[in-house]
Amino acid sequence: MKVAILGSGVIGVTSAWYLAQAGHEVTVIDRQAAPALETSFANAGEISPGYASPWAAPGIPMKALRWLFMKHAPLILRPQFDMAMLRWMAAMLGNCNERAYVVNKSRMVRLAEFSRDRLIDLRRETGISYDERSKGTLQLFREQKQLAGIAKDIAVLKADGVPFEVLDPAGCIAAEPGLENSEVPLAGGLRLPNDETGDCFKFTNALADMAKAKGVSFIHDRTIGRLAVDHGRISHIETDRGHVTADAYLVAMGSYSPLLLRPIGIRLPVYPVKGYSITVPITDEARAPVSTLLDESYKVAITRLGGRIRVGGMAELSGYSKGLPKARRDTLEYSVGSLFKGAGDLKRASFWSGLRPMTPDSTPVLGATRVPNLFLNTGHGTLGWTMACGSGHVIADIISGRKPAIDAHDLAISRYS
Repeated sequence: MKVAILGSGVIGVTSAWYLAQAGHEVTVIDRQAAPALETSFANAGEISPGYASPWAAPGIPMKALRWLFMKHAPLILRPQFDMAMLRWMAAMLGNCNERAYVVNKSRMVRLAEFSRDRLIDLRRETGISYDERSKGTLQLFREQKQLAGIAKDIAVLKADGVPFEVLDPAGCIAAEPGLENSEVPLAGGLRLPNDETGDCFKFTNALADMAKAKGVSFIHDRTIGRLAVDHGRISHIETDRGHVTADAYLVAMGSYSPLLLRPIGIRLPVYPVKGYSITVPITDEARAPVSTLLDESYKVAITRLGGRIRVGGMAELSGYSKGLPKARRDTLEYSVGSLFKGAGDLKRASFWSGLRPMTPDSTPVLGATRVPNLFLNTGHGTLGWTMACGSGHVIADIISGRKPAIDAHDLAISRYS
């Protein structure tokens, strides 16, 4: 079967790989000149299944109000009359309760754990290299009240069989020796020893090269205009340089997916949540992180990628803006500089922003649609890198007419009906 994939980020490329492995003729189309040049380019680098938690949680509305007035705010809201934003925010608030949190986190951890295992298999089978490390993730709490509030997360980790450790300050320093130079007090941490790290951009391009060797075609510098519908099915894709036809079509365009789907009557509740990162060259190995640390106070991830430190985070609701305000860089520099003082040269750090495709329940939209030959793999939010291999594997099974290896019925767009 001929399958056309729209989007060549990490989600589109992993989907292409597993579809090619299943024997399909695959074409990937993207407006950029190469794979992974948008949201997959400089993300935080963490592969953290156990920390796959919904943004919509009990207490978040009150926390969000406080965050808006912080100097180094993890949440930034740029008010504008945007009905898509208002609908998304209302739906997210509707998920800020205990019942929804437990359901959504369980869905996310199920897919993320499966994805981590598929990534391990892929690495073993192909030898793919991407500055990977398998040294766990430490969620660091600067305040005692943060540490006291992790009971619900621990309950879900136990229920899903995810190994974890609750650490005191000395335990945090043992896991991340660079914290010995921290300028701020440490209350403790929650460590997941099975989590991994890696450069998503390097991974996506390496996998794209391997997919090409398997016969996958990549069409770059091609702007996708619209999906043409005939007799209830997608007949072709209109681009700025002609039509592309296939038997099945997979939308993996991240935050831009709802814009493509809206004209054919499919309302996808995905909205861009802007994130920022800096990439810092390491100047002192002994002071640098060894894996990933999550700074809970500022919602910032600090990750070791070879000879670099990737610092990423924050959530900004500002539509499709890609600006780079200095205040956002200041927050990232403060987080890494106060915890890993002297580890890297902040003056030489590169600064980047990307649009994360977020659903109101934080769970990706993965599976079939009411259009028989149209499928979705999008809405992964901050966890596209964590969930990529699992999502690609699941959607390849669904398109191939096979039963996925994990339960995926509650990941489809039909859950919003």
